[in-house]
Amino acid sequence: MSQHTIQNKVVLIAGGAKNLGGLLSRNLAAQGAKIAIHYNSEATRADAEATKAAIEARGGEAFLFQADLTDVRQITRFFEETKARFGGIDIAINTVGKVLKKPYVDTTEEEYDSMFDINSKVAYFFIQEAGKQLNDNGKICTIVTSLLAAFTGYYSTYEGGKAPVEHFTRAAAKEFGGRGISVTAVAPGPMDTPFFYGQESEDAVAYHKSASALGGLTDIRDIAPLVQFLVSDGWWITGQTIFANGGYTTR
Repeated sequence: MSQHTIQNKVVLIAGGAKNLGGLLSRNLAAQGAKIAIHYNSEATRADAEATKAAIEARGGEAFLFQADLTDVRQITRFFEETKARFGGIDIAINTVGKVLKKPYVDTTEEEYDSMFDINSKVAYFFIQEAGKQLNDNGKICTIVTSLLAAFTGYYSTYEGGKAPVEHFTRAAAKEFGGRGISVTAVAPGPMDTPFFYGQESEDAVAYHKSASALGGLTDIRDIAPLVQFLVSDGWWITGQTIFANGGYTTR
């Protein structure tokens, strides 16, 4: 059996209850992985429990971990509890993010701090903890945004907060590579989930749908297989940010 198969691997997913994270939890469990599912708050508990129940209904194993990961101690606790439960960790995926669409001149210091805590700080210390805790030949993947290749206004704290993750990914890939650990980031286009619609007007939604070369918003079902590939047979790709957006942006 290839060391890069999903079967019998332990997969830890930050934001693994719903949307893309929930789909990854279910898909990877269906491939034989044991899943540690993080969710942020009580508002997501029902989604987390539904994802766990779906995995168990198919004979899989999963457990839930609730925490605000902007408290770095909770990131450490998530990894430690996963190891205690399953004996080790092979794959760590971070889907956590927060969007703010607001004019630059109207953005407050509190909003800036929150956006960078969630999009940058969590990502940094998640990768750091993965580097400490993952088994050799492990895989790390972070979800970023295709806005990293956009020339646009109103998303300064979102694209700005996600931008450092490209550098974190490259540095970690260099430092962890000696242990066979690959580190990647995936940059979807605007995804057709509730995460997207909260801050967009109808006109903006129509624009985003028309902006991709292939037409429409990014479907999470087109992103999940890419992440699954990168954390298994695609492990030789490392230090890279993969733009998967139907031709929404490019470099």
